[in-house]
Amino acid sequence: MSRLIATPSISCSRPDLDMSNAPVIDLFANWCADAGFHCQRQPVAPGKYNLVATLGHGDHGLVLSGHTDTVPCDESLWRSDPFRLSERDGRLYGLGSCDMKSFIAMALAASQAFAPEQYRRPLTLVATADEETSMAGARLLAENGQPLGRYCVIGEPTGLTPVREHKGILMEALRLTGKSGHSSDPDLGNSALEGMHELIGRLLELRRELQQRHRNEAFAVAVPTLNLGHIHGGDNPNRICGQCELHIDLRFLPGMEIAELRQMIHQRAAAVARERGLELETETLFEGVPAMHTAADSDLNLYLQEATERRSRAVAFGTEAPFFNALGCETIVIGPGSIDQAHQPDEYLPIDQIEPTLGLLRGLIHRYCIQPVS
Repeated sequence: MSRLIATPSISCSRPDLDMSNAPVIDLFANWCADAGFHCQRQPVAPGKYNLVATLGHGDHGLVLSGHTDTVPCDESLWRSDPFRLSERDGRLYGLGSCDMKSFIAMALAASQAFAPEQYRRPLTLVATADEETSMAGARLLAENGQPLGRYCVIGEPTGLTPVREHKGILMEALRLTGKSGHSSDPDLGNSALEGMHELIGRLLELRRELQQRHRNEAFAVAVPTLNLGHIHGGDNPNRICGQCELHIDLRFLPGMEIAELRQMIHQRAAAVARERGLELETETLFEGVPAMHTAADSDLNLYLQEATERRSRAVAFGTEAPFFNALGCETIVIGPGSIDQAHQPDEYLPIDQIEPTLGLLRGLIHRYCIQPVS
């Protein structure tokens, strides 16, 4: 854990902050190779890589997956060096301590509880690139379509509570262009800002429609949400606004599809533009993460509920789980630490969750690789 955290691997949409994850992948690949794993390094983008490391042969085994990247950090807000694992107050502090380099280290450590010849079904450790930005690493795995295993655990911080559902996410920019002119005479221009005002009303109407049609009580916020996150238009009070841009975030429930939702948004925007004689441009700010759903009666979910003595739940944040489900895995998200600590100064992992995590991972490996259930 200390070595991984000491190796920066920030991913960010800002090129000046973005880093390669190759040093982390190389470090982890060397450890896996020394432990007897067969390692496959997959190029994702310039300077970005996945690692797929497999111990044992055959198929229908277990996948333990984590991402190698972290978000950026402001070192001045930390009480200790974010790139040095620091212990105090029963916690391990460091960037990636809970989200989620520690899980990768614990997955490899747990695998060493069994000799390589004991593996009757394969264990696959997956380390992905750019989860914090585009999820490009997990997308590539899904696009390749190579089966990785029958069961998959993604070690995002859930306080060791199983998660079998989460909302999907899409983000979109809508840009209306009209005609600027002197504010003394409305006929001299065509206000993009007034057009955006009308479009916002129609988007809020769409939100009401979606919330009336879709509800899932497993979620703390049981309905889909649509957030108006950013707006900018015009340049001066005495000029008719010639262009206005709105950025939105939509978080949707399992059973709702990204393409259909994006089409609904575009249709309403196009209608406003057409009616008001405005030009419309749309831009995908974030390609989107599908909603995740794994059946309540799946073997992995039932086993983890029994092992943790906790009912699985649904969360609002997105993970790479939908991409593993697309590969035919039964996927559950469960890991040490709290999502409340992720992306925060002084990110930490409670030390008292390390041994329970190792025990849980050893139990999973035994059930699905050493003495497989089916």
